[in-house]
Amino acid sequence: MKIALDPYMYRHMPIPKMVEKVAELGYEYIELSPREDFMPFYKYPRVDKARIREFKNALHSNGVQLSSLLPMQHWAGPEEEDREAAVRNWKRCIEIAVEMEVDVLNTEFTGHSDKPYKCEQMFMRSMEELLPIIEREGINLHIQAHPFDFIERNNEAVDLIRGLDKDFVNYFYAVPHTFFYDNGVGDIAAMLDYAGDKLKHINIADTYNHKASSCLRYVVNPPGVHATVHQHMDIGKGDINWDMLWAKLQEIKFDGIATVAVFGEEDRADESSRYMLNEVKKGLGLEVKA
Repeated sequence: MKIALDPYMYRHMPIPKMVEKVAELGYEYIELSPREDFMPFYKYPRVDKARIREFKNALHSNGVQLSSLLPMQHWAGPEEEDREAAVRNWKRCIEIAVEMEVDVLNTEFTGHSDKPYKCEQMFMRSMEELLPIIEREGINLHIQAHPFDFIERNNEAVDLIRGLDKDFVNYFYAVPHTFFYDNGVGDIAAMLDYAGDKLKHINIADTYNHKASSCLRYVVNPPGVHATVHQHMDIGKGDINWDMLWAKLQEIKFDGIATVAVFGEEDRADESSRYMLNEVKKGLGLEVKA
């Protein structure tokens, strides 16, 4: 198993300093999410050969590896012009993954939850263009459902991934999205069982159940506004049933990528990252350094 850090809370650091920080915190792997000087959200990558060389040298010097890259593009957006741009950007992201010698790209379904039919059409059109390239380059693609995506539910996401019927396309379970995945129930064990052998990747952070307290956990004004709210907090600060998660992961002998993905603790990023690494290791029954 690879325990990685998503270093989004350190995105202000130059890449070599960020890699050095990840090593200092005790992590062996990085899952690189969007950052403005590499793969920005929804834009063409900002990477040249010099920056790739700089990144690879920093990884080597600090004994850290890339577990995965996380491109974010509107490949299921309802507008064809945006979808075409997203596919163009994705092609460059795949090139970068090959140059960085990383074989996992993980991402989200994207699209709009209020236009699911249209967005699924756009998603499938993008898949027709991209899957042959991804397969040719030996890349594994891990996709997660996300609040406000055209698919927000665990089982629907797994079903669509199975429908693609590609061994290299698999499911990414995001723990902080749990209460969107099953409409507030929070039955992680059942959802991981449903994913079965398609589960290759999880990210780990706590969150509140937005459906709790008669759906009044959050009061949004004006009433009826279409909004999606979730958190990425330290373990123990929210409503996730961690005992259930750890027990299920050990039961199924999960051996994929487990990424610490806390974003809401920038004022104590080092403390949070160290704490999360220890908690993940304890939860998975791994040795924790004193």
